[in-house]
Amino acid sequence: MSKPKLAVFWATSCGGCDVSILDIDEKILDVAANFELCLWPCAADFKYDYVESLPDKSITVCLFNGGIRNAEQEEIAHMLRRKTQVMVAFGSCAHLGGIPGLSNLVGKEKSFERAYITSPSTHNPDRVFPKEKTQMPEGELGLPRFYEMVFPLDQIIDVEYYLPGCPPPPKNVAAAVEAIIKGELPPVGSVIAPNIALCDECERERDEDRKITELKWPWEIIPDPKQCFLDQGIVCCGPATRAGCGSQCINANMPCRGCFGPTDEVQDQGAKLAGAIASIMEYDDPEEIKKALEPLLDPIGTFNRFSLPASLLKGKLDVVRKEKEIRETEIEAEA
Repeated sequence: MSKPKLAVFWATSCGGCDVSILDIDEKILDVAANFELCLWPCAADFKYDYVESLPDKSITVCLFNGGIRNAEQEEIAHMLRRKTQVMVAFGSCAHLGGIPGLSNLVGKEKSFERAYITSPSTHNPDRVFPKEKTQMPEGELGLPRFYEMVFPLDQIIDVEYYLPGCPPPPKNVAAAVEAIIKGELPPVGSVIAPNIALCDECERERDEDRKITELKWPWEIIPDPKQCFLDQGIVCCGPATRAGCGSQCINANMPCRGCFGPTDEVQDQGAKLAGAIASIMEYDDPEEIKKALEPLLDPIGTFNRFSLPASLLKGKLDVVRKEKEIRETEIEAEA
């Protein structure tokens, strides 16, 4: 009797999600015992042609990590969607857009400028950039179109489940694998993590009446390990972030960064967090508030660090419009 098929794919991400799968330790043997691996570019030499040759819906589950940033990733996402019964957006980048999604604030041109010209380790005096088409003596070489912005997976294809985190903690990965093996998955559309805010399970002491007069960063003071970070004036994303990570950063005396994304009740993680901080500020005078917020040099990178592409903003307006125009032109050309 053949085993259920498992696919793992890596799009725009750092690779930490692939490592988190290996970090489930001996439970990786349960994966090997219960599934037939049919795609995992990080670990095995499968070809896209092989996956394309499989019957539709013959892959039982696909763990898809990374956002969508180029045409190849979108093509593979659509192929895997056709072939797969259960699609899991695995990790923050597939779930919400992740850290790469912050480039939605600048677009393709400035992203290339940083990557290929101005980064400290780059020497490129001839300003050579990747091109979609390059003519060589042997013929034309091509690269996938690099998009103006990053998309979460569910903005490209339908997704059954979301496993949050940057990367998902091994404990959560192991629990998800066990639920898949036993057929005990939650309702379609679920984020596989508790639907409560991280603050609800945080054990730090919170003074409901405390107000703050300035914001600080963890490197400016030694945080009190028992007191709420926000009460100390330290930005912590806990009020706007889903629980389920085991409070790993909090337990290491570091504030939450928000990688699990918002709960189901929160429409926009960044707006929720901005509101939470505003509610504990001492001042009413706009000038005093402005001065108190001066340390917050990168509000979007702080409040929507992992979730900008999935937020109401999605990115800088001209970047979003440009990508939309390009896509509409491509659709018209295909028609």
